[in-house]
Amino acid sequence: MRGRPIRIAVIVGVAIFVAPVARLDAYLKLGARVGTRTVTLAWDRFPVRYFITDRGVPGVSAAQFRGAVDRAFATWGGVSSARVSSEFVGFTAAEPFQDDNMNVLGLQNRPELERVLGATTFLIDTVDGRIVESDVFFNSAFAWSVAPGGEPGRQDLESIAVHEIGHLLGLGHSAIGETELLGGGGRRVIAAESVMFPIAFSAGRIESRTLRADDIAGISDIYSAGDFRSRTGSISGRIRHAGGGVFGAHVTAFDPRTGRLVSNFTLDDEGTFVIAGLEPGPHIVRVEPLDDGDLDSYFDEPDRVQVDFGVTFLDRLAVVPRGGTTPRLEITVRAK
Repeated sequence: MRGRPIRIAVIVGVAIFVAPVARLDAYLKLGARVGTRTVTLAWDRFPVRYFITDRGVPGVSAAQFRGAVDRAFATWGGVSSARVSSEFVGFTAAEPFQDDNMNVLGLQNRPELERVLGATTFLIDTVDGRIVESDVFFNSAFAWSVAPGGEPGRQDLESIAVHEIGHLLGLGHSAIGETELLGGGGRRVIAAESVMFPIAFSAGRIESRTLRADDIAGISDIYSAGDFRSRTGSISGRIRHAGGGVFGAHVTAFDPRTGRLVSNFTLDDEGTFVIAGLEPGPHIVRVEPLDDGDLDSYFDEPDRVQVDFGVTFLDRLAVVPRGGTTPRLEITVRAK
């Protein structure tokens, strides 16, 4: 049984738009409502076979576009702890977002979407959440570049392709990043520790070609390969405030030995969370409100998200066991 499309889009500079999904399920994953359940969106077979719309734009030919997309797919396929692979089928006259049983990536001129760099659309099986088809469009109203070192004034196509293909594979947005307000409105990215951070770096930047720990943990959690689950562990617990749970808190685990950051959100009214894919050993746990960005970037019910509390650290190190999870942590946050 075929289901309704679910659309997500990365928006340049200031915010992110996410069309409604049921909720984020687990961490970094996209979810969809199937009856009374929420299921994780995922492919049930590989390689993911994709087509490229046979059309270029000034500065980027169709062949160069394909090269950037191929490299972006290869970036995700290079994660040794995840069973992800892809195959380019050929160029096509088909456009993204057509219900044609083809995964199509292409450039489209959408000047009315003045903040949208690209978007990923899913068609899912409404029985089990299996991804049946996924398309990606890149907005040619922006100037694009495929230069190896980036190009001033032009968005890096490979970087945005890595982000959008992360969505295509089932990943949601990560909140590990820092922005600053701009004088004319909107935000500028200062730093991001995940390519799935919802706001793009400024034109000319290429940092988002490289996956971070958060991205690797997320893709490995969906498509685990080898001994990933047995050699990594998780932190689980509950965030409390004023006698109740906190929905939508951002919880980060920092490994002081390696500098790796992996995060998740509390995803129910009890304030429970799980951060998986962690290296065994001590971690610093930090809780913060999502009060410096667009809540729609992460949740389809932003009014439920609680942001009226201050940044809080667990009062001890959380020691992650190999192949298991910590005893349930209880962290109480206080009003700002």
